[in-house]
Amino acid sequence: MILLGLCCAGLWAADWSPALSMKLKTISEVIPSPDGKSVVWLETRSVIEQEKSEMLTHLFFARVDGSGRRQLTQGDKSVNAPAWSADGKSIYFASDRSGKRNYFRLPVEGGESEKLTDWKGTLGQYRISPDGGFIAFAATEEDKDLEKRRKEKLDFRIIGEKPPRQGLWILDLKQAGAVAKNLLKGDFHVMSFDWAPDGKSIAIERRNTSEPNESYSADVLELNVETGATKQIAATSAFESEPIYSPDGRYIAMQRRMKKSGHDAERIAIYTRANGEIRDLPATPNDNPQVAGWAPDSKSLVVFEPKGTRSALYRLPVDGPLANLYLPKVGLFTGVKMNDAGTHYGFPAQSLDKPVEAFVMALGGTPVQVSSANAGLELPAVAKSEVITWKGKDGLAIEGILTYPTGYKTGSKVPLILNIHGGPSGVFAESFVGAGGLYPIATFASKGFAVLRPNPRGSTAYGAAFRNKVDQDWGGLDFQDIQLGVDQVISMGVADADKMCVMGWSYGGYMTAWTVTQTSRYKCAAIGAGITNHVSMYGTQDIPATYEDYFGGPPWEVPEVYKRSSPMNYIQNVKTPTLILHGENDPRVPPTQGYEFHAALKRRSVPVKMIVYPRTLHGPNEPKFTQNIMEQHLSWAEAHLK
Repeated sequence: MILLGLCCAGLWAADWSPALSMKLKTISEVIPSPDGKSVVWLETRSVIEQEKSEMLTHLFFARVDGSGRRQLTQGDKSVNAPAWSADGKSIYFASDRSGKRNYFRLPVEGGESEKLTDWKGTLGQYRISPDGGFIAFAATEEDKDLEKRRKEKLDFRIIGEKPPRQGLWILDLKQAGAVAKNLLKGDFHVMSFDWAPDGKSIAIERRNTSEPNESYSADVLELNVETGATKQIAATSAFESEPIYSPDGRYIAMQRRMKKSGHDAERIAIYTRANGEIRDLPATPNDNPQVAGWAPDSKSLVVFEPKGTRSALYRLPVDGPLANLYLPKVGLFTGVKMNDAGTHYGFPAQSLDKPVEAFVMALGGTPVQVSSANAGLELPAVAKSEVITWKGKDGLAIEGILTYPTGYKTGSKVPLILNIHGGPSGVFAESFVGAGGLYPIATFASKGFAVLRPNPRGSTAYGAAFRNKVDQDWGGLDFQDIQLGVDQVISMGVADADKMCVMGWSYGGYMTAWTVTQTSRYKCAAIGAGITNHVSMYGTQDIPATYEDYFGGPPWEVPEVYKRSSPMNYIQNVKTPTLILHGENDPRVPPTQGYEFHAALKRRSVPVKMIVYPRTLHGPNEPKFTQNIMEQHLSWAEAHLK
């Protein structure tokens, strides 16, 4: 991967800190123009001021060689979901700059944006018709009755009542003052969709409900735009989603999860419109391909997915075997987007020692950096990181990323931070260690800590079979994988076995809670949004179906599975000083999970501290909270290891 190194410009700050990490910008939605000559992308920065704590996202433009770089949108309201017009003269985007989220169109060469919709409800995905004359969008209508009930203090909720569902609407952009028309009515929820090349049909992913716990069921239908007639394309026991037409209109490609389980194998399937045949294309190494787009000749798709700690881009022919298209030697890329012509694709890319930037690559070419989001920042030297490997208890190959202290001298034993990822099907990849987030990896290194981030069984990026190895075994061999990785770092002469701290978020928080109930080898622990009691968790979270996937059923059917892997059942073993961090409004892992653990440790006189973040769901979205979480992790480790 070509990384131009514009980030530092020869300038060096004194040291890493959470505050410095929060100054780094992030990149998303890198989209080349239809003719492949230009590109737009989104840059996001943290706004941390006296009374502000928010993320601000704006749209940027450049030519594909990186020249002519400029910011397209301004102001204190974010924009998102950019898309090119067919002629390449305008950019569409979504924003709540008018008070409610609506769609806008902006001339690329300059001028004011034009508001296209005046929607009072909520908006989802949108797509512009191939001729540019219409915009189709998923949306729910304004609930005037709810607003009335709120004013009258009668806005109680009935648990289990069907939530609002998104329909599919269309608006004529050629007609001034046109009113949006509901294209698809029914007792289901519209998610992703795509226009046919001739503009006569739309392929739609629909679900039974918008409830997160019911998101394991989806199928695909095709809608005739003129008549409103629908035709079933894929409605099987598998999970079919994200339809996309081939350029010649012959096929509809879609993702197909082989089982309803969220961590099971996925394939790309194609539907032949002429005869109604649907078939799966060859498997990819990680069994989790994401479609970037179709090749111009409609004979293959470009797909991407994680590959270990990196990522990979493949060509997936309609007929024939999978072929490598781009495998970076270092770093990773994410969110690949192809232009409508299928000639170029864009993506954010980064590596362990270089911040994220936007890149563009012609089909079969090499990446070219087009953004300079982090140019001019005074960044300190970045500590060395490397991928290490070891064997699990059963001989399974395990990878992890080890970051050494800044200026580390071979043979020196240093304090170790064990950082465990969420999921279980998360993964630690070769992303920039200095970026803002829950864990200040670069700051840890600058303060003299080594950091191990393991990818135990259950992690994604190593295939479906690897992901499935934690089924009905949370806290079993996955726990052993992690501890053997720590043993490896100790045996390398890097980690001081008497100065170690364990921490993680979500499933990583669960594994941290589990760890301190199973061993006292760690001098401190930090549980972020962690599961501590599987039985109470099942009945209070928003996606209990996930438990049924992993554990083989609800707790009343397989109580022994829930009991044997719940940290609360071993709370009497805990001696480790523990920090607990949780979002007050977390629906995924309710804060009661943290309260249970906190109350038990307090009752047993184990040193414990719990911090609850208001307005926060499963992870912080306010940068002041993100920075504070990094600072809390750092100060907790320093207090107990130094």
